[in-house]
Amino acid sequence: MAANLSAVVGVVSLVTALTAALLAVLRLRARRGIATATQRATYEVLHTAGLAAEPLRAGLSEAGAAKAVRHLRALVGAAGLALTDAERLLALDGRGTHHGQQLLAAAQRTVETGRSTVLGEQDLHCDRVDCPIRGAVVAPLLAADGRVVGALVAVADSPPPPGLVQATLETAHWAGNQLALAELDSSRERLARAEIRALRAQISPHFIYNALTAIGSFVRTDPERARELILEFAEFTRYSFRAHGEFTTLAEELRSIDRYLTIERARFGDRLQVRLQIAPEVLPVTLPFLCLQPLVENAVRHGLSRKPGTGMVSIEARDAGAECHITVEDDGVGMDPTTLTAGIAELARGTGDPGDDTGQHVGLSNVDERLRSVFGDRFGLVVETGLGSGTKVSMRVPKFHPGVRAGS
Repeated sequence: MAANLSAVVGVVSLVTALTAALLAVLRLRARRGIATATQRATYEVLHTAGLAAEPLRAGLSEAGAAKAVRHLRALVGAAGLALTDAERLLALDGRGTHHGQQLLAAAQRTVETGRSTVLGEQDLHCDRVDCPIRGAVVAPLLAADGRVVGALVAVADSPPPPGLVQATLETAHWAGNQLALAELDSSRERLARAEIRALRAQISPHFIYNALTAIGSFVRTDPERARELILEFAEFTRYSFRAHGEFTTLAEELRSIDRYLTIERARFGDRLQVRLQIAPEVLPVTLPFLCLQPLVENAVRHGLSRKPGTGMVSIEARDAGAECHITVEDDGVGMDPTTLTAGIAELARGTGDPGDDTGQHVGLSNVDERLRSVFGDRFGLVVETGLGSGTKVSMRVPKFHPGVRAGS
């Protein structure tokens, strides 16, 4: 029995080895199928650059440098390669580990001066008789604003030839571009968070004051309703002021809007009517956080609060194939389209006043810019309005978009 089991294990091992070998041959043939040596070389360079780009796009850190340095060394073709920031040796791959402090000192001089340096054997003195290192090339890494944030150091086992020098400089320039893109990504995220904070600052004081006034009016006459409104208000503010996540789902946004409208109905009474028409299949759609809610607040605050008698706010979300189409419409006082366009243009130039009617412009402009920055220019707001004709605001949101998910 043991002999049979050993035989079976041996056969399985042989089959596994043959399968691995076959897959390796197929991959090699597929790569050779690229046709020419030039095309294969191009493929190898671009593939290796892509592997190095991903960790660099996260910024200059020890973790990112450790993942990128091996691929950068392959691009340069050096015996060893190191990445540093202004103060530390972040990662070193290949030869030259025992020269770490000397390489770091040379990198720090490059960071200070902004100039590349070629080191010779006399600059990398070593007590080891078997040391193979004979030189190095140090090139600066530039950020988006031209600051030198670190250095790329290529270690050579011979006096650095011109080809290695040029390859190091070009690779450092490319790596600096990836770091610059990382800074731009970070700036975009900070801007998005700042826009959300600005939107909160614009909508919250008015609503909070009115909500507390409405709740206070029920404290003595209807304590149970006052308690329910306080709970709704607490949940609304918890959602609106949450500290994480640039995106949310349509379902979450609608839940927050329902709490907002519950409180506003307590304030307006029968004057405020609401109509919802939501397709269930679009509830999981992801959209920018606080993207729909400001449109509803604008409809109530600027459209219906100034209208005598009853007013209606209609919210519709329908399935449109690869997209979700959302509209917020009111039958309120409306406004002159020319005035709306001029107000938004002033805000874009930084000359608008965010008070009074312009608060409506702030909300619309903020949401429009965020939709365009996330999904592209085809996905901005469409506003239809006229004096005495109410306002209809429409948006299109793709059901699926790379990098967009709730809670991110």
